[in-house]
Amino acid sequence: MADLQDDLRPNAAAAGEFDELAERYPDEGIVAAESYEPVSDPDDAPMTRARAILAAHPVADGYNGLPGALKRLPWYDLEDGESTVDTDVPRLRRGHVGALFWSLHLPEGLDGDRAVCATLEQLDLAKTVVRSCEEGLRPTCTAGQVADARNCGRVAVLLGPAGAPALGDSLGILRQLHLLGLRVLTLTGVSWASEAGLTRFGEEVVREMNRLGVIADLSGASDQTLRRVLSLSRAPVLCSRSAARSLRPHPANLPDDLLAELGAAKGLCLVPLTAEQTGPTVRDVADHLDHVRAVAGAQCVGLSGTYDSGAAHPQELGDTSCYPRLIAELLRRGWEEADVALLTWGNVQRVLRGADFTARAAQQRREPSTATISELDA
Repeated sequence: MADLQDDLRPNAAAAGEFDELAERYPDEGIVAAESYEPVSDPDDAPMTRARAILAAHPVADGYNGLPGALKRLPWYDLEDGESTVDTDVPRLRRGHVGALFWSLHLPEGLDGDRAVCATLEQLDLAKTVVRSCEEGLRPTCTAGQVADARNCGRVAVLLGPAGAPALGDSLGILRQLHLLGLRVLTLTGVSWASEAGLTRFGEEVVREMNRLGVIADLSGASDQTLRRVLSLSRAPVLCSRSAARSLRPHPANLPDDLLAELGAAKGLCLVPLTAEQTGPTVRDVADHLDHVRAVAGAQCVGLSGTYDSGAAHPQELGDTSCYPRLIAELLRRGWEEADVALLTWGNVQRVLRGADFTARAAQQRREPSTATISELDA
């Protein structure tokens, strides 16, 4: 069994291994933000500037429910356009979307073998959809692959988040889902990540996720779970659908103290474009982005469209083509172009690179865990 007493933070030897890996894989490390070269004219109208920035730094959308929406349709055409959903290739291009995280979340109440089976079916459907749109979409797993897809004029698709019940309380299933492409797991809805926080098995799940490069999603997790994962995880974490609770008291939104802790841990808060969580107008969404940036920092805020998830969206943000309107609103508020570039693309790339880097280091120190929930949480 893998050592269950790993230090919460790297010791001197582990730090040396990180340094060696950073030299060996310079493109995979967590590096300081580079100087930003403006890509638009400050004298241009906000919408023109927004499109210029997005052309260079497209949107990495942290949550999209298209696979589940397509499952209900007998026929669809994403390449030429599909009016029955919020997401298709023409609108992704008009919205300057460069990457999408495809949600594999399941209906409430599924657990055990049924949850595992349903997640596998969702993975199969998602891969089938991507294969059917090879001119517009490309499957990806790493930060480098995401950048390559963008450079080739394709929208990168990453699989996840999936719900924790998809594991069936098995680390072996976690490893197999990772092999099938899963890259984000939401730590809610299971006995080992509950209102009381992480159990010993839950902590081992986080360690194994770090070793594999699966990112922890903490949207909807309890405060105790969120804080424990922040202290335990050596890779950056994210909240795939969380705005500011001080502006709108939704249970998935984060209070300022947790936003500050997330920022201090270099995590990422992806603000959803939903009327329920952020408000009915584009200005409401911008208010949340302003607030999260002020509390957590410019390097810890991103965007989560939540399109095709069944949520209602703010005015002027009805589908994936509408991102330039939001960016134009931020520019009117005085956002620097460098901060907009982090919001749309740079922060998600940093988290992906951090997960890749941590996994490379952990795999040199740690064998696959053979721990079971019955051993650790009996």
